[in-house]
Amino acid sequence: MMKKLLSVLGGLALYGAAALALAQSSSNAPITKPIAEPQAGFVKSVRGNVQLLSAAGTSRTASAGDALAAVDRIVTGPDSSASVVLRDDTTLMVGPSSRLDLKEFHFNSTTHEGGVLVSLLRGSMRMITGLIGKTNPDAIRVETQTATIGIRGTDFIVQADGQP
Repeated sequence: MMKKLLSVLGGLALYGAAALALAQSSSNAPITKPIAEPQAGFVKSVRGNVQLLSAAGTSRTASAGDALAAVDRIVTGPDSSASVVLRDDTTLMVGPSSRLDLKEFHFNSTTHEGGVLVSLLRGSMRMITGLIGKTNPDAIRVETQTATIGIRGTDFIVQADGQP
């Protein structure tokens, strides 16, 4: 009985030492996978031809439910439109023949702090601000080719006639 107990204890000691060595070696290993930023929002609805262009330059046809990154471009064709909802419940409706850049979006869902910067290069956009606009209206900015607008209201429309 004693011999069996010593054998079991010896096996547990070897197992514990191996587990400790593995834990130490993995804790010193470099992190190879970057932590992904949460998505900025999603495409709620699409009508007609709408493209999403990433910061890396990849283009994809937009569909309802598609994720929107913190830096993305929305391009609508003639007779097309898109509705996007950001994580703070800000809603963007992009009209026909428009080009809108989401240049910056960050939001802390616990503190409701964050910021939104959009650039309307061409076309029209309607914005209904969400939690960021309610907590810190100065953190919502809209750029056009000729002006940067600080938003104080909660529901507004912007029209830009640029040709980029």
